[in-house]
Amino acid sequence: MRLLYTVLLWFVCAVTFAQTKTNTSYIDANYFGGYIALHNNEILHLIQEHPQGVIFSWNKKTYGFQDWEQRYNYPDYGVSLAYQNFSNTVLGNNLSVYAHYNFYFFKRNLMFRVGQGLAHNSNPYDRETNFKNVAFGSTLMSSTYVMLQYKRECIFDRFGLQAGLSMIHYSNANFKAPNNGTNTVALNLGVTYNLDEEEPEYQENLDRVNDRKFTEPLRYNVVFRSGFNESDLIGSGQFPFYIFSGYADKRINRKSALQFGTDVFFSNFLKELIRFRSVAFPEEGITGDEDYKRVGVFVGHELFVNRISLISQLGYYVYYPFEFEGRVYIRAGLKRYFGKKWFGALTLKSHGFRAEAVEFGVGLRL
Repeated sequence: MRLLYTVLLWFVCAVTFAQTKTNTSYIDANYFGGYIALHNNEILHLIQEHPQGVIFSWNKKTYGFQDWEQRYNYPDYGVSLAYQNFSNTVLGNNLSVYAHYNFYFFKRNLMFRVGQGLAHNSNPYDRETNFKNVAFGSTLMSSTYVMLQYKRECIFDRFGLQAGLSMIHYSNANFKAPNNGTNTVALNLGVTYNLDEEEPEYQENLDRVNDRKFTEPLRYNVVFRSGFNESDLIGSGQFPFYIFSGYADKRINRKSALQFGTDVFFSNFLKELIRFRSVAFPEEGITGDEDYKRVGVFVGHELFVNRISLISQLGYYVYYPFEFEGRVYIRAGLKRYFGKKWFGALTLKSHGFRAEAVEFGVGLRL
Protein backbone atom coordinates (compact mmCIF):
# COMPACT_ATOMS: atom_id res chain seq x y z
CA MET A 1 0.00 0.00 0.00
CA ARG A 2 2.84 2.39 0.85
CA LEU A 3 4.55 1.60 -2.47
CA LEU A 4 1.30 2.13 -4.37
CA TYR A 5 0.82 5.44 -2.56
CA THR A 6 4.19 6.78 -3.65
CA VAL A 7 4.13 5.34 -7.19
CA LEU A 8 0.77 7.00 -7.84
CA LEU A 9 2.04 10.28 -6.43
CA TRP A 10 5.02 10.16 -8.75
CA PHE A 11 2.73 9.39 -11.68
CA VAL A 12 0.57 12.38 -10.78
CA CYS A 13 3.58 14.66 -10.65
CA ALA A 14 5.04 13.29 -13.88
CA VAL A 15 1.81 13.87 -15.77
CA THR A 16 1.59 17.41 -14.47
CA PHE A 17 5.26 18.19 -15.00
CA ALA A 18 5.24 16.96 -18.60
CA GLN A 19 2.77 19.66 -19.56
CA THR A 20 5.38 22.45 -19.18
CA LYS A 21 7.75 22.51 -22.15
CA THR A 22 9.45 25.90 -21.93
CA ASN A 23 11.55 25.91 -18.77
CA THR A 24 15.05 25.60 -17.33
CA SER A 25 16.45 23.53 -14.49
CA TYR A 26 18.89 23.64 -11.59
CA ILE A 27 20.25 21.31 -8.92
CA ASP A 28 20.87 21.90 -5.25
CA ALA A 29 22.60 20.10 -2.39
CA ASN A 30 21.75 20.75 1.26
CA TYR A 31 23.38 19.61 4.49
CA PHE A 32 21.11 19.51 7.55
CA GLY A 33 21.51 18.87 11.24
CA GLY A 34 19.01 19.09 14.07
CA TYR A 35 17.03 17.08 16.59
CA ILE A 36 14.11 14.65 16.83
CA ALA A 37 11.03 16.42 18.18
CA LEU A 38 9.34 14.66 21.10
CA HIS A 39 5.76 14.15 19.88
CA ASN A 40 5.23 10.92 21.85
CA ASN A 41 6.80 9.84 25.15
CA GLU A 42 7.19 6.30 23.79
CA ILE A 43 10.16 7.45 21.66
CA LEU A 44 11.87 9.36 24.50
CA HIS A 45 14.53 6.64 24.88
CA LEU A 46 15.39 7.01 21.17
CA ILE A 47 16.24 10.72 21.36
CA GLN A 48 19.94 10.55 22.20
CA GLU A 49 22.04 12.37 19.61
CA HIS A 50 21.55 14.96 16.86
CA PRO A 51 20.60 13.47 13.47
CA GLN A 52 22.19 14.86 10.34
CA GLY A 53 22.10 14.23 6.63
CA VAL A 54 22.05 15.55 3.08
CA ILE A 55 19.35 16.28 0.49
CA PHE A 56 20.12 16.38 -3.24
CA SER A 57 17.49 17.82 -5.61
CA TRP A 58 16.82 18.40 -9.28
CA ASN A 59 14.37 21.24 -10.00
CA LYS A 60 12.53 22.45 -13.09
CA LYS A 61 11.44 26.10 -13.25
CA THR A 62 8.16 27.40 -14.65
CA TYR A 63 7.61 30.75 -16.33
CA GLY A 64 3.85 31.18 -16.59
CA PHE A 65 3.15 29.56 -19.95
CA GLN A 66 0.15 27.97 -18.22
CA ASP A 67 -2.29 29.98 -16.11
CA TRP A 68 -1.78 27.91 -12.96
CA GLU A 69 1.95 28.74 -13.00
CA GLN A 70 1.22 32.48 -12.85
CA ARG A 71 -1.49 31.90 -10.28
CA TYR A 72 1.04 30.31 -7.92
CA ASN A 73 3.91 32.73 -8.65
CA TYR A 74 5.90 30.45 -10.99
CA PRO A 75 6.71 27.44 -8.78
CA ASP A 76 9.43 24.84 -9.40
CA TYR A 77 8.92 21.09 -9.37
CA GLY A 78 11.40 18.25 -9.12
CA VAL A 79 12.74 15.18 -7.36
CA SER A 80 14.84 14.82 -4.21
CA LEU A 81 17.09 12.16 -2.74
CA ALA A 82 17.78 12.34 1.01
CA TYR A 83 20.03 10.44 3.41
CA GLN A 84 19.57 10.79 7.17
CA ASN A 85 21.85 9.40 9.88
CA PHE A 86 19.99 9.31 13.20
CA SER A 87 23.26 8.90 15.14
CA ASN A 88 21.50 6.04 16.92
CA THR A 89 22.14 2.36 16.13
CA VAL A 90 18.58 1.46 17.20
CA LEU A 91 16.99 3.79 14.63
CA GLY A 92 19.56 3.11 11.91
CA ASN A 93 19.66 5.28 8.77
CA ASN A 94 17.01 6.36 6.27
CA LEU A 95 17.33 6.73 2.50
CA SER A 96 14.40 8.55 0.87
CA VAL A 97 13.21 9.68 -2.55
CA TYR A 98 10.58 12.38 -3.09
CA ALA A 99 8.61 14.38 -5.63
CA HIS A 100 8.43 18.03 -4.60
CA TYR A 101 7.17 21.54 -5.37
CA ASN A 102 8.93 24.84 -4.57
CA PHE A 103 6.77 27.92 -3.96
CA TYR A 104 8.19 31.46 -3.83
CA PHE A 105 7.44 34.59 -1.80
CA PHE A 106 8.95 38.05 -1.22
CA LYS A 107 10.38 38.65 -4.70
CA ARG A 108 11.43 35.00 -4.93
CA ASN A 109 13.91 35.33 -2.07
CA LEU A 110 11.90 33.04 0.23
CA MET A 111 11.27 29.49 -0.95
CA PHE A 112 8.89 26.96 0.60
CA ARG A 113 9.33 23.35 -0.51
CA VAL A 114 7.02 20.43 0.20
CA GLY A 115 7.92 16.89 -0.84
CA GLN A 116 6.27 13.48 -0.53
CA GLY A 117 7.95 10.15 -1.09
CA LEU A 118 9.13 6.78 0.08
CA ALA A 119 11.80 5.99 2.69
CA HIS A 120 13.88 2.87 3.45
CA ASN A 121 15.02 2.22 7.01
CA SER A 122 18.11 0.12 7.66
CA ASN A 123 17.12 -1.22 11.09
CA PRO A 124 13.34 -1.48 11.73
CA TYR A 125 11.63 -3.08 14.72
CA ASP A 126 12.28 -6.76 15.34
CA ARG A 127 10.89 -8.49 18.40
CA GLU A 128 14.17 -10.36 18.96
CA THR A 129 17.01 -8.25 17.53
CA ASN A 130 15.72 -4.66 17.70
CA PHE A 131 12.75 -4.46 20.04
CA LYS A 132 13.65 -0.92 21.17
CA ASN A 133 12.85 0.62 17.76
CA VAL A 134 9.20 1.49 18.36
CA ALA A 135 9.46 4.36 15.85
CA PHE A 136 9.74 2.29 12.66
CA GLY A 137 7.80 -0.95 12.37
CA SER A 138 8.66 -1.63 8.73
CA THR A 139 11.55 -1.26 6.32
CA LEU A 140 9.51 0.79 3.83
CA MET A 141 7.70 3.91 4.97
CA SER A 142 6.22 7.09 3.62
CA SER A 143 8.01 10.36 4.24
CA THR A 144 7.11 14.02 3.97
CA TYR A 145 9.53 16.89 4.16
CA VAL A 146 9.19 20.66 4.11
CA MET A 147 11.83 23.37 3.81
CA LEU A 148 11.68 27.12 4.33
CA GLN A 149 14.74 28.74 2.78
CA TYR A 150 16.23 32.13 2.08
CA LYS A 151 17.63 31.70 -1.41
CA ARG A 152 19.89 33.68 -3.75
CA GLU A 153 20.74 32.30 -7.18
CA CYS A 154 23.80 33.02 -9.36
CA ILE A 155 25.93 34.71 -6.71
CA PHE A 156 29.09 33.21 -8.20
CA ASP A 157 28.47 32.63 -11.91
CA ARG A 158 25.79 29.88 -11.90
CA PHE A 159 26.28 29.03 -8.23
CA GLY A 160 23.95 30.28 -5.50
CA LEU A 161 23.33 29.77 -1.79
CA GLN A 162 20.31 28.92 0.33
CA ALA A 163 19.77 28.39 4.05
CA GLY A 164 16.86 27.85 6.38
CA LEU A 165 14.78 25.32 8.31
CA SER A 166 13.53 21.87 7.40
CA MET A 167 11.27 19.23 8.91
CA ILE A 168 11.33 15.56 7.85
CA HIS A 169 8.59 13.14 8.90
CA TYR A 170 8.80 9.34 8.65
CA SER A 171 5.87 6.98 9.25
CA ASN A 172 4.22 3.90 7.77
CA ALA A 173 0.79 5.25 8.84
CA ASN A 174 -0.03 2.18 10.94
CA PHE A 175 0.33 -0.19 8.05
CA LYS A 176 2.39 -2.24 10.50
CA ALA A 177 2.95 -1.73 14.24
CA PRO A 178 4.85 -0.22 15.94
CA ASN A 179 4.51 3.12 14.22
CA ASN A 180 5.39 6.05 16.44
CA GLY A 181 7.43 7.63 13.63
CA THR A 182 9.85 10.53 13.92
CA ASN A 183 9.86 14.25 13.13
CA THR A 184 13.30 15.74 12.52
CA VAL A 185 13.56 19.52 12.89
CA ALA A 186 16.80 20.84 11.41
CA LEU A 187 18.82 23.79 10.16
CA ASN A 188 20.10 23.40 6.62
CA LEU A 189 22.66 25.09 4.39
CA GLY A 190 22.89 24.44 0.68
CA VAL A 191 24.33 25.41 -2.67
CA THR A 192 22.47 25.71 -5.99
CA TYR A 193 23.73 25.43 -9.56
CA ASN A 194 21.78 26.54 -12.64
CA LEU A 195 22.07 24.06 -15.51
CA ASP A 196 21.08 26.58 -18.19
CA GLU A 197 22.75 29.85 -19.13
CA GLU A 198 19.65 31.68 -20.35
CA GLU A 199 16.12 31.81 -19.01
CA PRO A 200 12.87 32.79 -20.76
CA GLU A 201 10.93 35.79 -19.51
CA TYR A 202 8.19 35.35 -16.95
CA GLN A 203 4.76 35.60 -18.57
CA GLU A 204 2.28 38.20 -17.22
CA ASN A 205 -0.86 37.67 -19.29
CA LEU A 206 -3.22 36.26 -16.63
CA ASP A 207 -6.39 38.30 -16.14
CA ARG A 208 -6.16 38.29 -12.36
CA VAL A 209 -9.30 40.39 -11.79
CA ASN A 210 -11.58 37.94 -13.57
CA ASP A 211 -9.55 35.04 -12.19
CA ARG A 212 -10.42 36.08 -8.64
CA LYS A 213 -14.11 36.34 -9.53
CA PHE A 214 -14.34 32.72 -10.67
CA THR A 215 -16.90 30.57 -8.82
CA GLU A 216 -18.81 27.33 -9.38
CA PRO A 217 -22.23 26.12 -8.24
CA LEU A 218 -22.53 23.57 -5.45
CA ARG A 219 -21.06 20.21 -6.48
CA TYR A 220 -21.65 16.77 -4.97
CA ASN A 221 -18.96 14.13 -4.46
CA VAL A 222 -18.96 10.42 -3.67
CA VAL A 223 -15.72 8.63 -2.72
CA PHE A 224 -14.75 5.06 -1.91
CA ARG A 225 -11.50 4.54 0.03
CA SER A 226 -9.69 1.41 1.11
CA GLY A 227 -6.39 -0.01 2.31
CA PHE A 228 -4.81 -2.08 5.08
CA ASN A 229 -3.78 -1.17 8.61
CA GLU A 230 -3.04 -2.54 12.06
CA SER A 231 -3.83 -1.38 15.57
CA ASP A 232 -1.06 -0.21 17.89
CA LEU A 233 -1.02 -3.71 19.38
CA ILE A 234 2.15 -5.25 17.91
CA GLY A 235 1.48 -8.52 16.12
CA SER A 236 -2.30 -8.11 16.08
CA GLY A 237 -2.36 -8.41 12.28
CA GLN A 238 -3.16 -6.27 9.26
CA PHE A 239 -6.76 -5.95 8.12
CA PRO A 240 -8.56 -4.23 5.24
CA PHE A 241 -10.73 -1.17 5.82
CA TYR A 242 -13.47 0.40 3.70
CA ILE A 243 -14.71 3.99 3.82
CA PHE A 244 -17.72 5.45 2.02
CA SER A 245 -17.89 9.25 1.85
CA GLY A 246 -20.34 11.76 0.47
CA TYR A 247 -19.90 15.52 0.55
CA ALA A 248 -20.83 18.78 -1.09
CA ASP A 249 -18.25 21.37 -2.14
CA LYS A 250 -18.52 25.01 -3.12
CA ARG A 251 -15.69 26.43 -5.20
CA ILE A 252 -15.22 30.05 -4.13
CA ASN A 253 -12.36 30.94 -6.54
CA ARG A 254 -9.81 29.35 -8.86
CA LYS A 255 -7.73 28.08 -5.96
CA SER A 256 -10.18 27.05 -3.25
CA ALA A 257 -13.31 25.08 -2.50
CA LEU A 258 -15.05 24.52 0.85
CA GLN A 259 -16.46 21.09 1.78
CA PHE A 260 -19.04 19.57 4.12
CA GLY A 261 -19.91 15.89 4.28
CA THR A 262 -20.00 12.54 6.07
CA ASP A 263 -17.87 9.37 6.28
CA VAL A 264 -18.89 5.80 7.13
CA PHE A 265 -15.95 3.70 8.37
CA PHE A 266 -15.68 -0.09 8.29
CA SER A 267 -12.34 -0.63 10.09
CA ASN A 268 -11.76 -4.35 10.51
CA PHE A 269 -8.70 -3.94 12.73
CA LEU A 270 -11.09 -2.68 15.41
CA LYS A 271 -12.83 -6.07 15.47
CA GLU A 272 -9.61 -7.71 16.63
CA LEU A 273 -8.82 -4.88 19.03
CA ILE A 274 -12.29 -5.09 20.62
CA ARG A 275 -11.97 -8.86 21.03
CA PHE A 276 -8.49 -8.53 22.57
CA ARG A 277 -9.49 -5.79 25.00
CA SER A 278 -12.57 -7.72 26.17
CA VAL A 279 -10.40 -10.73 27.05
CA ALA A 280 -7.20 -9.04 28.28
CA PHE A 281 -8.82 -6.19 30.25
CA PRO A 282 -12.18 -7.37 31.61
CA GLU A 283 -12.09 -4.55 34.18
CA GLU A 284 -12.75 -2.06 31.35
CA GLY A 285 -16.25 -3.43 30.90
CA ILE A 286 -15.84 -4.25 27.20
CA THR A 287 -18.10 -7.16 26.22
CA GLY A 288 -16.58 -7.93 22.82
CA ASP A 289 -19.89 -7.28 21.06
CA GLU A 290 -19.29 -3.54 20.51
CA ASP A 291 -19.79 -2.31 16.97
CA TYR A 292 -16.58 -1.70 15.02
CA LYS A 293 -18.21 0.75 12.59
CA ARG A 294 -18.00 4.55 12.96
CA VAL A 295 -19.79 7.48 11.31
CA GLY A 296 -18.28 10.96 11.10
CA VAL A 297 -19.14 14.39 9.77
CA PHE A 298 -16.46 16.75 8.47
CA VAL A 299 -15.67 20.16 7.05
CA GLY A 300 -12.81 20.64 4.64
CA HIS A 301 -10.88 22.69 2.13
CA GLU A 302 -9.57 21.82 -1.33
CA LEU A 303 -6.67 23.73 -2.90
CA PHE A 304 -6.54 23.38 -6.69
CA VAL A 305 -3.12 23.30 -8.41
CA ASN A 306 -3.68 22.45 -12.05
CA ARG A 307 -5.16 18.91 -12.11
CA ILE A 308 -3.81 18.19 -8.64
CA SER A 309 -5.62 19.22 -5.46
CA LEU A 310 -4.50 19.29 -1.85
CA ILE A 311 -7.30 18.42 0.55
CA SER A 312 -7.57 18.93 4.30
CA GLN A 313 -10.54 17.85 6.40
CA LEU A 314 -11.51 18.01 10.07
CA GLY A 315 -14.04 15.44 11.23
CA TYR A 316 -16.01 14.38 14.30
CA TYR A 317 -17.51 10.93 14.98
CA VAL A 318 -21.25 11.18 15.60
CA TYR A 319 -21.55 7.37 15.88
CA TYR A 320 -18.73 6.13 18.10
CA PRO A 321 -19.57 2.87 19.93
CA PHE A 322 -15.96 1.96 20.82
CA GLU A 323 -13.32 4.33 22.19
CA PHE A 324 -10.28 4.59 19.92
CA GLU A 325 -7.98 7.64 19.85
CA GLY A 326 -10.79 10.18 20.44
CA ARG A 327 -13.75 11.50 18.46
CA VAL A 328 -11.90 14.11 16.37
CA TYR A 329 -10.05 13.00 13.23
CA ILE A 330 -8.03 14.68 10.48
CA ARG A 331 -7.61 13.78 6.82
CA ALA A 332 -5.02 15.32 4.49
CA GLY A 333 -3.65 14.36 1.10
CA LEU A 334 -3.82 14.65 -2.67
CA LYS A 335 -6.43 14.34 -5.40
CA ARG A 336 -5.74 13.93 -9.11
CA TYR A 337 -8.54 14.72 -11.56
CA PHE A 338 -9.00 12.61 -14.69
CA GLY A 339 -11.33 14.67 -16.83
CA LYS A 340 -13.96 16.89 -15.25
CA LYS A 341 -15.66 14.35 -12.97
CA TRP A 342 -13.46 11.41 -11.97
CA PHE A 343 -10.57 11.64 -9.53
CA GLY A 344 -8.17 9.48 -7.57
CA ALA A 345 -7.18 10.29 -4.00
CA LEU A 346 -4.34 9.40 -1.64
CA THR A 347 -4.92 10.61 1.89
CA LEU A 348 -3.68 10.13 5.44
CA LYS A 349 -6.22 9.82 8.25
CA SER A 350 -5.04 10.54 11.78
CA HIS A 351 -6.11 11.48 15.28
CA GLY A 352 -3.81 14.36 16.14
CA PHE A 353 -0.25 13.08 15.71
CA ARG A 354 -1.34 9.42 15.69
CA ALA A 355 -1.87 8.10 12.18
CA GLU A 356 -4.58 5.51 11.60
CA ALA A 357 -4.30 4.70 7.91
CA VAL A 358 -3.24 5.72 4.43
CA GLU A 359 -6.35 5.68 2.23
CA PHE A 360 -6.42 4.96 -1.48
CA GLY A 361 -9.62 6.27 -3.04
CA VAL A 362 -11.56 6.83 -6.22
CA GLY A 363 -14.36 9.37 -6.53
CA LEU A 364 -16.86 11.17 -8.71
CA ARG A 365 -17.60 14.91 -8.61
CA LEU A 366 -20.99 15.83 -10.06
